[in-house]
Amino acid sequence: MRPPLRIGAVYDFRNTPESGMDMPSLYAAIIDQVVMLDRLGLDLVWFTEHHFLDDGYLPSWTPIAGAIAVRTQHVRLSTDVCLLPFNHPIRLAEDLAVLDNLSNGRIELGVGMGYAPHEFAGFGLPVSRRVSLTDEGIEVLRRCFSGERFSFNGKRYAFSDVVIRPGYVQPGGPPLWVAAMSEAGAQRAARFDCHLLPQGPRAAVLEPWRAALAASGRDAQRYRVGIIRSCLVTDDRDRDWPRIRAAERYRHQVYRSFTPGTGLGGVAGNVDEERIPQTWVVGDADHCVAELTAFIRAYGITDLVTWAVPPGMRPEDTNQSLERFLREVAPRLKEAARGL
Repeated sequence: MRPPLRIGAVYDFRNTPESGMDMPSLYAAIIDQVVMLDRLGLDLVWFTEHHFLDDGYLPSWTPIAGAIAVRTQHVRLSTDVCLLPFNHPIRLAEDLAVLDNLSNGRIELGVGMGYAPHEFAGFGLPVSRRVSLTDEGIEVLRRCFSGERFSFNGKRYAFSDVVIRPGYVQPGGPPLWVAAMSEAGAQRAARFDCHLLPQGPRAAVLEPWRAALAASGRDAQRYRVGIIRSCLVTDDRDRDWPRIRAAERYRHQVYRSFTPGTGLGGVAGNVDEERIPQTWVVGDADHCVAELTAFIRAYGITDLVTWAVPPGMRPEDTNQSLERFLREVAPRLKEAARGL
């Protein structure tokens, strides 16, 4: 049976001049918002990672995860995604061990390869190494999560006599997810026995991942599939949607500037029309429930996450919609998802 549906919010901490807030105030206000959402029953908070951007895009998610962990009781904390080539796997494994203890076992990890040339240049790495750094990084993390002492000798990393302390609260370490924009990513997720963050066309991502699991005797229904599909719950679309629409246009403009002339995520051939839909759902509670229920069923989604604070907005601007999302939409989505 498919795991129960979880509902989440995702943050990137981008702060454009339109917000009128300085960065310390934005950080504090978002933490307060998450505390409020945690009390309302939010299941997940995801963080994204990018580097060297003028809007302050979150470059380091582990400190904010720790800050939120100590203020919350229920919500699980993860990434979509942690860019593995820029994160040393042993150092990351230790950070995760601390976070897992700090949160009493509420940490997960979603990883990706990265694709923006300016980020690789900033870290002094050739883009051509992103596959090997990611594959070896996942392999090292898996060994770290085992709790056993190990050595490793690969193309990019070599370690001797390593054991991670403190140990993880969760047996086997934090649940591990892999982001996939192509069939190669889907095969990576299956090879390392990971949950999936599908970010490409269904035929190139979801179907190959499920087929690879089945070919090795594993049941894809036992794994999680998570995606960002945002929801604005409003009774007045004309009033509330234009500001979010402008923020989302800015978001995608910046993403596209990373790799001009290529597909989204730097994968040739990836275009919006072919990808699993990640457009906003906007409308009253009934409309949002109908649209998102159909989406969850169509793609087998188990973890549905909405952008909480679009760039240039304040947390207070989205509190009402998020509260309605959790009170009026999320329970109905979970009920509809039972037994799928």
